[in-house]
Amino acid sequence: MGFSFSSGQKANGFPSDKSSGSKKQKQQQRIRKEKPQQHNFTHRLLAAALKSHSGNISCMDFSSNGKYLATCADDRTVRIWSTKDFLQREHRSMRANVELDHATLVRFSPDCRAFIVWLANGDTLRVFKMTKREDGGYTFTATPEDFPKKHKAPVIDIGIADTGKFIMTASSDTTVLIWSLKGQVLSTINTNQMNNTHAAVSPCGRFVASCGFTPDVKVWEVCFGKKGEFQEVVRAFELKGHSAAVLSFAFSNDSRRMASVSKDGTWKLWDTDVEYKKQQDPYLLRTGRFEEAAGAALCRLALSPDAQVLALASGSSIHLYNTRRGEKEECFEQVHGECIADLSFDITGRFLASCGDRAVRLFHNTPGHRAVVEEMQGLLKRASNDSTRQRLQQQLTQAQEALKSLGALKK
Repeated sequence: MGFSFSSGQKANGFPSDKSSGSKKQKQQQRIRKEKPQQHNFTHRLLAAALKSHSGNISCMDFSSNGKYLATCADDRTVRIWSTKDFLQREHRSMRANVELDHATLVRFSPDCRAFIVWLANGDTLRVFKMTKREDGGYTFTATPEDFPKKHKAPVIDIGIADTGKFIMTASSDTTVLIWSLKGQVLSTINTNQMNNTHAAVSPCGRFVASCGFTPDVKVWEVCFGKKGEFQEVVRAFELKGHSAAVLSFAFSNDSRRMASVSKDGTWKLWDTDVEYKKQQDPYLLRTGRFEEAAGAALCRLALSPDAQVLALASGSSIHLYNTRRGEKEECFEQVHGECIADLSFDITGRFLASCGDRAVRLFHNTPGHRAVVEEMQGLLKRASNDSTRQRLQQQLTQAQEALKSLGALKK
């Protein structure tokens, strides 16, 4: 199972020697075989395309320490990419093989020493331990026992609480399961939403949320005792205001904001920093139009860590909105040769990643830099002392420099 970093070329097992006699023939065969899958996409804000998978990528996850991006595809591999290589010419990845199966979903553990995958055929969770080797590479070892099979319908989402206390799995019926890390079911949630279309664990690790056929997002708190023992799952709050099924939602990095998108053709940004035990409801901060969602069966949503930028994907196009003004700032069309399967900002908020075909595409988050510029300019006007002013000016200059280097500075 051991693999070290290798560049995309060698990771695919292509011969690197120039002397093989039938290389031309092989190349022609390869070109013929791969031609239908190749999708070319160029854009001034495209930062990188990560290519090593030989199958379509269904899911991605950034590690909480910001160092890695995990991707899984139907080529029976999980690849771990180094985020510091994103702007380099070579994108190195490590490969973990999924024996006799393939992974449809992948999530890093909070300590970044393991990852979990959902197995397409096995219909269960498998845990891979990541052990660092002396040469700097990693060895990936699947734990001997997979989780027991408990779901009766296909699983659509998995998550691990950042506290390391539980794992969540959600299936396309109305079931969400809360597991211990050892594979015991702690609780079964019935979402009562006819069907689940998306479920997630909040970044703070307290909440689990789901959306489906109903026009709301339901949020539960997973409660533990002082000694870390599981107690119960209780209803926390709901996001109410859409007039049709909610297709997707996301949390901001501090779990104080949520965004949702619905078949009613709108997206909404919510303040969820409420004391729900005192019957406080989340309140709506902004509603924006996203007509593409009206007829969509699938819509992907990502919220930047600071909640300033909302990314929405429908089909193979991505739309970026400024959440404070509700305006669309960027649109990337036909990004992938297939429908976009997953969408995620990295933990710095500098990049937006998308997948669907065999490549991950990374975009510069220019609306994020613009939002910082606007915010800092506003704060500078009100800044009362010099040290604050200097700090704000520094952040403002950084954001302006970033925009300038991308040719995206608005005059």
